[in-house]
Order: sequence, then C-alpha cells, then structure tokens
Amino acid sequence: MKYKLLFNVLKIPLVFILIMWIVKFIEHYFEISFYTFGMFPRTLSGLKGILFSAFLHQDFSHLLNNTYPLVILGGMLFYFYKKLGMQIFLWLFFITGFWLWAIGRPNYHIGASGVVYALASFIFFSGLLKKQTKLSAASLLVIFLYGSMIWGVLPIYKGVSWEGHLAGFLAGLLLAIFYRKEGPQPKKYQWEIEEELEKEKNKNLDVNYFYKEED
Repeated sequence: MKYKLLFNVLKIPLVFILIMWIVKFIEHYFEISFYTFGMFPRTLSGLKGILFSAFLHQDFSHLLNNTYPLVILGGMLFYFYKKLGMQIFLWLFFITGFWLWAIGRPNYHIGASGVVYALASFIFFSGLLKKQTKLSAASLLVIFLYGSMIWGVLPIYKGVSWEGHLAGFLAGLLLAIFYRKEGPQPKKYQWEIEEELEKEKNKNLDVNYFYKEED
C-alpha cells in the first residue's frame, strides 16, 4: 500500500525528470544542443520555449541541481493534492513559461528552475493561507531546504534567469490563492463544529421569529 502511494505521488515528477535526463543524454551523446528550443522572450518563435525550455539544461550540474527539488517538491504537491495535483502542476508549468516569455531578457532561457520556484512558492503560500497542520509543516520544510531561493528572484547572479525564478514564484503565489479552498483544509475541533451549529441554530430562530412577527 505504501509503495502504491509512493508511486502515485512521484510518477508525474519522475516522468518529467526522466524526459529532462533523456534530452541531456541525447545532447551529450550526439554532441549537439537544443538550446534554440529554449525560451526567447517576446518573439513568436520563442513561444515554443513555453513547452520545451524546462526540459533543456546547460550541463549535467545544472540538470542535477533541478532534479532533487523537483522530486521533493513535486512529491509534496501530489501528496497533498491527489486529485488536483496534475491540474495544478500544468497550470504552474504554463503560467511560469508564459510570464517568462513576457518579462524575460532577449536571450535564450533554459532549465526547470522556474518550475521548481513555482512548486516551492505554491506549497509555501498554501501552507500559510490554509493553516493546515501537515501543509504548514511542509511549508516550513520548504523554507528550511530552499529558503535561500528567495535571492534567486533578484538580478544578482550573472548568467541566471532570475526572470524565470520570479515568474515561477509569482505563479505559485497566484495558484495558492486560487486553490486556497481546495485540497487539505484546517482540522476543525469538536468545539468549533458545535459553535458553528449553535450559530446556525440561532440564525434560524431569528429568521423564524422575524416571519412570526410579520404575520
């Protein structure tokens, strides 16, 4: 049962990562580069980068640096949002890509770091907004593991697509707000449930009294 859960949680992130590695091995083996399939902002030809840029990486070090967080953060997403995980993942992927295309510098942008930032941002802000115990714990884990990522949204590192990081960060925030009523919710204690029932009961009594007075 645990293996089945683990498979369901990791299958999409691992397929995504597998494609990234296959692309890099093809480039390495045939000594070619697919960088022209990357994102070139505000050009028609650059639109294809929305689909392909996340699967392209400069070297194996770049690829490896994006692999680990995709496994962890992708796993978190599909664990907490079992039914909506794929939908959220696709929205994060496409919104991040489109915003990068809209705001990026006129140069080729490649790599999955924008998706990594989108996942980290979504999980972090979802934990803050929902105040759900497990999700809040996950958001704290995100801070612990990737807290320094916040500096990546600023133009302080040469040769780094900070625009892609910023696009992912904002996409995660947007979707955390949009899906705030979906997925795991704060646990309600018995006294809270009884309090809500009492309020509803009093509300109904007030309404009935109002109509009685009108009669």
